[in-house]
Amino acid sequence: MEVKIGIQYAARELTVETDESAESVEKLIGDALGSEGGVFTLSDTKGRKIIVPAAKLAYVEIGHGTAGQVGFRG
Repeated sequence: MEVKIGIQYAARELTVETDESAESVEKLIGDALGSEGGVFTLSDTKGRKIIVPAAKLAYVEIGHGTAGQVGFRG
């Protein structure tokens, strides 16, 4: 699953490949936004953790990854 995370005042978005389901990612976002001082934490497919303060989230795009694609992406 590919997750793109937009962060306020950052020029680039974060793109993360994760084994989490779309529903699980949505729940993590909802939990982070619902708690004061919450953080959105997501683990990627290589075992690294991405931690973003919920107050700084601009958007989160959840979609299917592009596994196996070769060449330029548009």
